[in-house]
Amino acid sequence: MKPTLPTLGTENQSPYQVDSRKEIIMLMRNLQENKQLVNMIINEGSEVIVTAILKIDDDSNSIIFDCASTESANQRVIEAPRVYFEASLNRISIQFSSSSMSRSTFMGTPALSCTIPASLIRLQRREFYRIDTPITHPIYCVVNVPEENGGGVAKLPLVDISCGGVAMLDEKKLLNADFGTLYENSKIDLPGVGLISVTLQVRNSQNLLLMNHKSSRRVGFQFIDIPKSILSQIQKLITKIERERNSKQSGLG
Repeated sequence: MKPTLPTLGTENQSPYQVDSRKEIIMLMRNLQENKQLVNMIINEGSEVIVTAILKIDDDSNSIIFDCASTESANQRVIEAPRVYFEASLNRISIQFSSSSMSRSTFMGTPALSCTIPASLIRLQRREFYRIDTPITHPIYCVVNVPEENGGGVAKLPLVDISCGGVAMLDEKKLLNADFGTLYENSKIDLPGVGLISVTLQVRNSQNLLLMNHKSSRRVGFQFIDIPKSILSQIQKLITKIERERNSKQSGLG
């Protein structure tokens, strides 16, 4: 099952659509200055290439991105009829798309570029707010590996967590990532709490081509019938991570 593409222009999102060029450029520059990673999604959502904004050129009406780690990936981006972009900035999802990808350069090195979008979606979902988990202190989940994939268990790092579910990195592709697959009795080692038992259902998966030339797979899961007591613990963790992150950004951490 292919992942859901960014929902630009669908689901009656007009309250979230930004058409002001000044505001769009400001958001793009905020992504650049905060060094936020940007997902380039191609081939109907089957491939995600992780990149970053290098420059916003108002005069030439273009955004310059770091190129992919392989020439073949760059070519697939250029040949794609439409490239979808998705990034996160201060709890807000930024989504836009382009059909004008081309080769470019930045400070003498190869790059990719597209025209500055005429509109984008700035979407803040308070329900099931999802937060990236700390890289320096990873949170792991132990999942039972299907017999057809070798059996046993896999200890996978979480990418993000919300009260609705989690996303994990499955570099070795040990899991069956088909939409709807259930993983019962999975164990998340929740900081300050210990192991919690949850049932996870696959909602999407994406093959990632990272900027360090490595490939990986991101699998998104939804919690099924999760007890309110565990939800409360997850919400406390999310609040704690966000508080610590804000403290560091303000120079107090």
